[in-house]
Amino acid sequence: MSNRVNLTIQDHIAMVKLNRPEKRNALDLEMIEAIVATGESLMNRNDVRAVVLSGDGPAFCAGLDTSTFGKLVAQMSKTGGITARTHGASNLFQRATMVWRDLPMPVVAAVHGHVYGGGFQIMLGADMRIATPDTKFAIREGKWGLVPDMGGMAIMPSLARADIIRKYTYTAEVFLGEPALEAGFITEINADPLRRALDIASDIATKSPDATRVAKQLLTDIEHSSTDEVLILESEAQAKLLGTANQTEAVLAGLEGRAPNYSDPS
Repeated sequence: MSNRVNLTIQDHIAMVKLNRPEKRNALDLEMIEAIVATGESLMNRNDVRAVVLSGDGPAFCAGLDTSTFGKLVAQMSKTGGITARTHGASNLFQRATMVWRDLPMPVVAAVHGHVYGGGFQIMLGADMRIATPDTKFAIREGKWGLVPDMGGMAIMPSLARADIIRKYTYTAEVFLGEPALEAGFITEINADPLRRALDIASDIATKSPDATRVAKQLLTDIEHSSTDEVLILESEAQAKLLGTANQTEAVLAGLEGRAPNYSDPS
């Protein structure tokens, strides 16, 4: 990792902050690599129960740093081109979004300022997204004669109607918090999204980490499944939890009227 991303962990919550404020956290190669490395570093952290993803300075992420476009193209060429799968099902750039989707614990994004292009797609990788009313969003790739290619096309159809996605993709139009909420791209509007995201993460951290992780995997698995498949996936998920130490502790704590004392997943 590099100083492009700051990571702190406290009280079972990982605070991940994009750290290129002088460039509105625009994405150069080092920033993209640091985002991926930071996400990957949390993959096996059993002590982390939730992640808060945010950006330092005046914006969450203004998208691609166009001044470094040549360097990004050169990097793609070194690794076999944009269609080469270098990170599982993804290339490096897609992994900057999908790593948050793939983490076993929930991720809450707190966004403000500009959330354009690649920054918009990275935001979509979170389980929930909190934004200020005046946050400016844009699927900006169309301005540069491109299409979203950092995982956004894999996620947007589960959040918004097809015609809304088409509108903002074709036009590269800038839109604010209320339209983003109405479309389904964000979860809530809040004047202090970082505080709200931390509150949500803190609440999640008080719940059984086993149940939370199984719930996230289940919710991911059912997105493109049939009803019959969802029914069996539900049953299989529940079978993983019934009678386990943390599930028993949840019941005992509830019956005894006390705060539960959960152990980290093994």
